[in-house]
Amino acid sequence: MGLSDRIEAAVGAAIRQGQGAHAPARLAAALDYAVTPGGARIRPTILTSVALACGDDRPRLTDAAAGALELIHCASLVHDDLPCFDDADLRRGKPTVHRAFSEPLAVLTGDSLIVLAFQVLARAAGAEAERAVGLISVLSARTGMPGGICAGQGWESEPQINLSAYHRAKTGALFIAATQMGAIAAGQEADPWEELGARIGEAFQVADDLRDALCDAATLGKPAGQDDLHGRPNAVAQLGVQGAVQRLDDILAGAISSIPACPGEAALAQMVRAYADRLVPAAARQRITVPGE
Repeated sequence: MGLSDRIEAAVGAAIRQGQGAHAPARLAAALDYAVTPGGARIRPTILTSVALACGDDRPRLTDAAAGALELIHCASLVHDDLPCFDDADLRRGKPTVHRAFSEPLAVLTGDSLIVLAFQVLARAAGAEAERAVGLISVLSARTGMPGGICAGQGWESEPQINLSAYHRAKTGALFIAATQMGAIAAGQEADPWEELGARIGEAFQVADDLRDALCDAATLGKPAGQDDLHGRPNAVAQLGVQGAVQRLDDILAGAISSIPACPGEAALAQMVRAYADRLVPAAARQRITVPGE
């Protein structure tokens, strides 16, 4: 089974755990709607790639970790799109959950996905309880307060924003979870993998700022120009297009150099380079050559 198929199978299995015979039908449907189609699945791909690089001796646990991480990410998107936050109409090219199912069901969908993620890890523990506890610990830390994605959302309500803390929590947290959980699932220590996750997360945030500033809604599959609309701090406003692209390149180079020694180190470096090519919008690269930019 290829990596993409493996991840889709893990996410599908996770969703089915939340769709029992006596579940409310519309909420059960909303769970599936919120996670499919899945976009790039970049976070579970990184997690599984790290596990493979470290030996992947417990693939069932790796798959559960990948599925759980993606559920948390999708839950955050459902909540981000709500009228109380971004009030977005589109996500991944289709109506957001609150537009398709109602605002109350969207809140319940996000909440259910978060709880389901931890149920998935608990059920997969089996004989690897110590690793499962480690996975739960990392995922909970990178989801809640004080440094998880909830904190990242919370920074947007502060009168003054610590930009570094905001980006690390809002975007970086789940990438750190991805690298650390991949290592834990394969029986390795989590700490050496934090820097790689943080750097990938920072790169993704800068790339997202570039896409938001330069791409249209049809390209993004969601509303464009949201940073300016909501007055959010972003790399393009701070550095300009050329500066943001250069910053992205520097971050990715640092990410590659931070990969811990492991049997699959070269393959991981290749994966990061491949994502580098996908992250930067072509429009941004073209803008670099424009004099005076």
